[in-house]
Amino acid sequence: MDIAFLKNQLPDFNALDASQIEAVVDDLLASSRGALAEILNCDALPSWYNLVEPLEKIDQQFERVWGPIGHLDSVRNSDDWHTAYDSSMQKVTEYYTELGQNAGLFARFDGLANSEAYQALNLAQKKVVDNALRDFRLSGIDLPSEQQAEFKRISQRLSQLSSQFGNHVLKATQAWSKQITDSARLTGLPESAMGLLAQYAQQKQMEGWRITLDFPSYLAVMTHADDRSLREEVYRAFATRASEQSEFKEFDNSGLIEEIRQLRQQKASLLGFSSYADYSIATKMVETTDQVIGFLRDLAGKAKPQAQSELDSLKAFAAAELGLTDLQPWDITYASEKLKQASLSLSQEQLKPYFPVDHTLSGMFKIVEQLFGVKVAQKTGVSVWHDEVRFYELHNPAGEVIAGFYLDLYARENKRGGAWMDVVQSRWRHPQGDLHLPVAYLVCNFTPPIGDKQACLSHDEVTTLFHEFGHGLHHMLTEMEHLNISGIAGVPWDAVELPSQFMENFCWEREGLDLISAHIETGQTLPDDLFDSLKQSRHFQSAMMLARQLEFSLFDFLLHAEYDATNPEALADLMARVRDEVAVVIPPSYQRFAHSFSHIFAGGYAAGYFSYKWAEVLSADAFSLFEETGVLNQQTGFKFKNTILAAGGSVDPMVLFKAFRGREPQIDALLRHCGISDQPNAA
Repeated sequence: MDIAFLKNQLPDFNALDASQIEAVVDDLLASSRGALAEILNCDALPSWYNLVEPLEKIDQQFERVWGPIGHLDSVRNSDDWHTAYDSSMQKVTEYYTELGQNAGLFARFDGLANSEAYQALNLAQKKVVDNALRDFRLSGIDLPSEQQAEFKRISQRLSQLSSQFGNHVLKATQAWSKQITDSARLTGLPESAMGLLAQYAQQKQMEGWRITLDFPSYLAVMTHADDRSLREEVYRAFATRASEQSEFKEFDNSGLIEEIRQLRQQKASLLGFSSYADYSIATKMVETTDQVIGFLRDLAGKAKPQAQSELDSLKAFAAAELGLTDLQPWDITYASEKLKQASLSLSQEQLKPYFPVDHTLSGMFKIVEQLFGVKVAQKTGVSVWHDEVRFYELHNPAGEVIAGFYLDLYARENKRGGAWMDVVQSRWRHPQGDLHLPVAYLVCNFTPPIGDKQACLSHDEVTTLFHEFGHGLHHMLTEMEHLNISGIAGVPWDAVELPSQFMENFCWEREGLDLISAHIETGQTLPDDLFDSLKQSRHFQSAMMLARQLEFSLFDFLLHAEYDATNPEALADLMARVRDEVAVVIPPSYQRFAHSFSHIFAGGYAAGYFSYKWAEVLSADAFSLFEETGVLNQQTGFKFKNTILAAGGSVDPMVLFKAFRGREPQIDALLRHCGISDQPNAA
């Protein structure tokens, strides 16, 4: 197999081009099938050594070869690359579906699970075997051959549709832009935002300023532009991306969404589930769909009255102070920023100079060193996919390298929006004894540096950075050595957000802010008046934000839990029904949020977006122990590391949580962080 783009244990991203992808993947698949045949031809009774270990070798090779190909489709996208990636994705999906329906392989795992050899395995090894048997059943192993073929067809088609959906969102985001040559139209935008839009124009050899739908550009206009008609125009372009309402109808995701809904239901039905939501929670902490819906509606009941009160206050302010007597969705971010300045003497622009990116990173690493006893150091000479990307190593107290991660901070063309952590390679012990260290991708879309000035982060961007680094720590500080349960692998999706949301808390505490803040000109840490305002701002419109997240979560879950194949509810009708129940801000009829909802249509959160709120209960309650013992208490930090982080997917997360907290999780910490009173609602 020609894998020249793998350099030692890290990829050489510049040694692979689109013309090579399919050949490399074909070689990978042929090699994997050959190795699988050897496993199946083994005459000995199934054991860890002749079954699981050789399969892990196959999976580890997939991780190393296929992983960078998919990663570059997200961060360095091009038409040629995506076409080759999409074609290869179908072959990879076919392979994994075949693997999940391989009767011989299932029989060997089943034989191992019912043998004396299984009883001799440790708890982590037993979890690997148990997960494998569960996944066989969720891949259709028990289906008749005709239905297995149908399951395979559906899986391949869903993989293709998800890839197309994500690509449409990226292309639709890039397709729209607006040149501004009259600076008066941009009145209200701070100097940093003007510089960003000027830089966007210069990149296209344009005069003036160029607004795009990349989030830093979009947010700058929605937050600061005094020109209401401009805000509305940009809002409409963003809100209709990848839909029939957009001027770029070639990227319309409407048909893809309906086919995805239909095929997911068919897939679940083949396996005997009543809905795709039931299929989804088979691998999660929650036990029933009613449990999820009840959880979301209970939270909504607590949040909506306060959210309505917050919106009423905003409307009154906008009418009295801004002359906006008919507050519209494109006014809300703008008016909210003005209200925050008026009531808290605080704005994101005030905070940005206190978070120059290099100092904030350094402070975040100091927090991690204090909590978990690991040092982070940048390493040069590592192949990266863009000049702005950095690579870091984690060292234990003895100075040994234990992990690494790539950091890609800034928004740019041909890069998927949002922020995420992904796996470069997992911590894994080779059968011959070599330990492969965990390495992560950490990807964000922050406002890039302007000219030769260092970028400064908004506080929102700082919390996003900590969130993604929390995912990275979950991956990198694992002590597991089996791929199936190493890091985030095998962790139920509704628990995987616990470490990420946990890390966000340090962005709100004095002890954390003293380490991550230093004014770019004076070096001063965040002063007391701004700190006090920031702490108060955590509750600013917090119920409105919670209601919006619950809107997304309930929409996603009902979309998959209540799908009727004979009479599917129209997407717009479902969204309207959910908004009527939980939302306080109702967008215009042309808004098509679902058409760019990549989390559920192009990511891993289908019937699982509720995981953010479910895990936030755990993360807020976990952090409350730090509030009790000391925000940077190392003893508590080591306890978190050695229970939640070290165990990876080897132990049920509720068992881990109770081992850390000493009790069942409680919702009061989440409500307190959101500034919401846990009181019964009036009838």
